[in-house]
Amino acid sequence: MSWRDRLHRFDLRYVPYLLVAPFFLLFLVFGLFPLIYNGVVSLRHYRLDDPTLTGWAGFDNFARLFTDSDFWNALYNTLGIFLLSTVPQLFLALVLASLLNRKLRAQTWWRVGFLVPYVTPLVASTLVFGVFFSRDHGLANWALQTLGIGDPAAPIDWRASKPAAWTAIATMVNWKWIGYNALLYLAAMQSIPRDVYEASALDGAGAWRQLWRITVPMIQPVVIFTVVLSTIGGFQLFTEPMLFELNSQAATGGPNGEWQSIAQLIYKVGWKDLNLGYAAAMSWALFLIILVVAGFNSWLTSRFSGGRR
Repeated sequence: MSWRDRLHRFDLRYVPYLLVAPFFLLFLVFGLFPLIYNGVVSLRHYRLDDPTLTGWAGFDNFARLFTDSDFWNALYNTLGIFLLSTVPQLFLALVLASLLNRKLRAQTWWRVGFLVPYVTPLVASTLVFGVFFSRDHGLANWALQTLGIGDPAAPIDWRASKPAAWTAIATMVNWKWIGYNALLYLAAMQSIPRDVYEASALDGAGAWRQLWRITVPMIQPVVIFTVVLSTIGGFQLFTEPMLFELNSQAATGGPNGEWQSIAQLIYKVGWKDLNLGYAAAMSWALFLIILVVAGFNSWLTSRFSGGRR
């Protein structure tokens, strides 16, 4: 066999594996290994403030979660913010995508404009929203009072109660992601043949019925993708609730944990209370919760959007 034949054989059999190897090496080092190591830490006593406290803990850290009121409060907050952000976010993204899919003047500028919040640095936008939702001089209270909502003598304290804090944080999340999801939906809508809409219009279907009876079922894979992605992001919410707090380093999510998310609590337990073993157990519990909720949301979305595979 000549050297050219050997080189050709090597190129066909081994070069593809060499080309994809960097991804798997990076995933192994920065993805799989941390996940496995975190699982090991969650089964051990591991405190940074007490190096002598070591040893195998078994499932004690996980059992502690069932009686930890802070964990259940954080889970409740996370679920509340998730519902207030994800449902309106995806609904408005669908409506905006449907509008952008029509013939509009300055169409490109509209599409770019909806993407601006996504490319805005998250920390910067969150700090601006923190001022926007301030109690005494915030524009949110001014806008509500201009519309005749609220008492000027007793402005809403957005950091004093769960509903107000959840609404403020959900507004930040929606502002950030509506445009991004709308462009994903728009890209999927571009592949739907125009004659489908023309035929439905001849049958008397309006724009609203076309959206839910034609568009949504035909872009179902993208809808499921955004639902799963929003579920993962919603349950990992960290930056918005962290910076919404006046004393961010405390990571308490308000004086009484009004908006403390699970990610915030994991940070507090691990790097403020220095209990890495318990924080790792919370991380794995969050991982399992995300898997269950994302799977359920994917199934529910598939059912409501026509069950098309």
